[in-house]
Amino acid sequence: MSGAVPGPAAPALDRVLGIETSCDETAASVVDGGMHMVSSIVSSQIDLHARFGGVVPELAGRAHLELITATVEDALAAAGSGDACAVDAVAATVGPGLIGSLLVGVSYAKALAMAWDVPFVGVNHLEAHLFGALLEAGDVAYPLVVELVSGGHTLLVQMDKPGSYTVLGQTIDDAAGEAFDKVARFLGLGYPGGPAIQAAAEHGDRQAIAFPRSMIGDGLDCSFSGLKTSVVNYVRRHPEVSNEDVAASFQEAVVDVLVAKGARAVVATGARGWCLAGGVAANAPLRERVTAEAAALGVRALLPSRAMCTDNAAMVAAAGWWLLGSGMRTPLAAGAEPNLLL
Repeated sequence: MSGAVPGPAAPALDRVLGIETSCDETAASVVDGGMHMVSSIVSSQIDLHARFGGVVPELAGRAHLELITATVEDALAAAGSGDACAVDAVAATVGPGLIGSLLVGVSYAKALAMAWDVPFVGVNHLEAHLFGALLEAGDVAYPLVVELVSGGHTLLVQMDKPGSYTVLGQTIDDAAGEAFDKVARFLGLGYPGGPAIQAAAEHGDRQAIAFPRSMIGDGLDCSFSGLKTSVVNYVRRHPEVSNEDVAASFQEAVVDVLVAKGARAVVATGARGWCLAGGVAANAPLRERVTAEAAALGVRALLPSRAMCTDNAAMVAAAGWWLLGSGMRTPLAAGAEPNLLL
């Protein structure tokens, strides 16, 4: 749920401004017709948080306050719209996420909707990620299995159509992206962990260390906490080991689990497509393996561009357009929901 409720019949809403501030990216985008991205602006906070090895919520919220006006103005300008623009509605992420960050985007979006006298709709961040690949995919045959893999979430979702989802499996502890960040920090590789691990792994042997593949043959849930602990214990016992070999072996273990779980879900559901979403979907070995495995299964692999993997507002606008087209509206009195579920 995202706080959106059925509203009165309304004329077709074509141009939606999306706003995303759930974590450490301040983003705004204009999307036409739910599928045509007219503009997309992302102001990253990576440099702000890098020295801490992860996102500091208080700093993130303050940075959103400083960045949001310019980010929205840039998105509108790139779309050829002014302040009194031809925006038919405003969508914003209302959860899940960091409460201080969410409130900045939600408050700003509601203020714009009120000033422009257009509908406001709150979007579930997880649902928005499901639209990341669809923005660029063209016609899609359902059902899909969407593997949403990010720093905060690892979910396998059956998508029968937009708005109709079944969670098939999820992590029982750490998200895959969280494991990347923690291992990268332990190895001193920097932040964010995903790109840092991948870069180091390119110079390592992925078979150098036999790290565990927890729950790989068991259902559709997954676990990465034990893998992270295994990396820490191995390095402490073998201080001479190279970071490159550790990174390559760790990455291979994560990819093995994600590909095995996704393939099992595709077979179990009879899905016609296998879609990646979330920040970890930018990982090159994961993309290569999913592409190959999908081909072997005879289904389409839907891989978002790397810009659509990380948090962005185009996916929020696309999800918002669909909600609005279904007659959903969010009252301006509604707030943010940091623990919102899909």
